Amino acid sequence: MADGEGKKAASSWLNVAVDYGPLLVFLGVYRLNAPATPNPAGELAAIIAGTGAFMVAAVAALLISKWRLGKVSPMLWFSTALIMGFGSLTIFFGDPTFVQLKPTIIYACFGVALLGGVVMGKALLRILLEAAFEGLSEQGWLKLSRNWGVFFLALAGLNEVLRAQMDFEGWLWAKLWVFLPLTFLFTFSQIPMLMKHGLSLEAKDDVLKDEPPTGG
Repeated sequence: MADGEGKKAASSWLNVAVDYGPLLVFLGVYRLNAPATPNPAGELAAIIAGTGAFMVAAVAALLISKWRLGKVSPMLWFSTALIMGFGSLTIFFGDPTFVQLKPTIIYACFGVALLGGVVMGKALLRILLEAAFEGLSEQGWLKLSRNWGVFFLALAGLNEVLRAQMDFEGWLWAKLWVFLPLTFLFTFSQIPMLMKHGLSLEAKDDVLKDEPPTGG
C-alpha cells in the first residue's frame, strides 16, 4: 500500500514538473541573459534566449511524460504544439507578444472545447486527459468538464489582464506564483463534488495526478 501511495505521489510531482518545468527554464534563462542596465535590445535578446530554451524544455517535458508516465495526453500535445508555434513567431519577429498570447489561446481553446462538449452532453475532459477516475459517474465527468471549462476561460482573462498590466518579467513570475497556486486550489476544490458523484476514496489522488496542463 505504502509503495503504491509513493508511486502516486511521485507521478503527481512528475506531472507538475512536466507542466511547470519548461516555464522555470524560461524564467531562468531569461534572468541569466537580462541586461544589468535595462535597455530594449538587451531585454529582447533575453526574451528570445528564454523563448528558445522554453521550446526545447517543452519538447523534453513531452518526451519525459511519455517515458515516465507512459502517455502524452492530447491536451499536452496541443499545448506543446502551440509553444513551438508561438515561440517560433516570437523569435522570428522579435516580438514577445506572441509568447504572451499563447497561454490565452490555449486556455480559451480548452475552455470553449470543454463547455461545448458539455452542451452536447459529452465529457471531453476525460478524452483530452486520457484519464479514468475510479467510480466517477458520467454526471460527475460532465460537471468536472464544465467547471474546468469555466476555470480555463477565467485563466485566459487573467492572463490578458496580467499581460496588459505587468512587464515581461513580472508576467513570467505571475505564471509561477499566481497560476500554479490557483490551479492547485481549484483542483482540490473539485474533489468533494467528485466524491458526491461516485469517485472512490482511493482515486482522489488521481484527480491531482491527472490535472490538465496549465503551466505553459
